[in-house]
Amino acid sequence: MLRGAHAISLDTKGRLAIPTRFRDWLRDECEGQLVCTIDLTHPCLLLYPLPEWEEIERKLRTLSNMNPMERRVQRLLLGHASECELDGNGRLLLSPPLRAHAGLEKRVMLIGQLNKFELWDEERWLKQVDDDIRGLPQDDWSGSDRLQDFSL
Repeated sequence: MLRGAHAISLDTKGRLAIPTRFRDWLRDECEGQLVCTIDLTHPCLLLYPLPEWEEIERKLRTLSNMNPMERRVQRLLLGHASECELDGNGRLLLSPPLRAHAGLEKRVMLIGQLNKFELWDEERWLKQVDDDIRGLPQDDWSGSDRLQDFSL
């Protein structure tokens, strides 16, 4: 289970060190093999353990190349997909185009999202959290049947 928010620094080569608590699990689950791609709706990156990414690829394979919207989604996700491998120090190298898409320079937030991580520029992440909190309803959660019955 990938969870939590972790502040990380990118080094001058574009590498980030995965927090120690995830390294052994990633080596056991996917032999340190991950895939990074762009998020289609936010200025961040999505980082998947390889088995989770392979599930995304199976879903993408079912989309039609003849449908312009489906082809666009395939092109963006697969075209930006970059294989990453944990090195001996638990670091991943992010390609310059991926870093540019998310505006990643020095301070990065690694956000656990169950089956994947999101990678955000720290300032953009803080703004996104503020926007998400302000976007929640005060009392009426009727906009989502599933959230109406969700209890914390």
